[in-house]
Amino acid sequence: MAPDPWLSMYDSTCQIAQEVAEKIQERNRCQRNGESSSKLNVAIRSLLQNLKEKINHLKDLLLQAISTHQITQLEGDRRQSLLDDLLTRQRQLQASYKNDGTETDVIRSSLMTGGVKRGVTNPWLLEESEETRDLSFDDIRQQQQRIIQEQDAGLDTLSSVLSRQKQMGHQIGNELDEQNEIIDDLTNLVENTDDKLRNQTRHVKMVDKKSTSCGMLVVIVLLLIAIAVVAVWPTK
Repeated sequence: MAPDPWLSMYDSTCQIAQEVAEKIQERNRCQRNGESSSKLNVAIRSLLQNLKEKINHLKDLLLQAISTHQITQLEGDRRQSLLDDLLTRQRQLQASYKNDGTETDVIRSSLMTGGVKRGVTNPWLLEESEETRDLSFDDIRQQQQRIIQEQDAGLDTLSSVLSRQKQMGHQIGNELDEQNEIIDDLTNLVENTDDKLRNQTRHVKMVDKKSTSCGMLVVIVLLLIAIAVVAVWPTK
């Protein structure tokens, strides 16, 4: 089974975040040793920009998948949690790069975990959509329940359509079987009729041949009688 594109992109984005963390740690070590870190800073800025773009792309893909019902609500929530945690890490790495005093703990945590911890939820990082911005928690829950009910109704309708199509398929199959039986009967009838016709044709030819032979025999007999009569008839 082919891997999910969103999850594949998420894994590659986590690898970029891990690479940024390692580069920042290397830069800090160079700074402590009095070595030049300009090349590392350029590389870190490029990686951070790439990380930001990939996270935005993941966000767009997730919103599209949820709005078009390509994934279930449960899977959408799980991926949202992964994306929230990745956003948190991206902001921590950005702060570490700017040397605001948090890079030591952030880099140590990043290197020890080896990536984003899946399952951590921070729902306050993503921008809320305009549809739910003015809604209460109860309103949002009712909206989600309504969406689930609409999805269930759609699935029920789809199931009914598939059931009807299955019944139609069975009916068409039965009709085809009956038509095939009728065709077989007609084929047998035509073959029998053809055999009878050939037999009758042969019989007619035989009768015609016999009739012709009898006619010739009668003519010959009559000629012989005529000759005999002429022969015995007294002449004057």
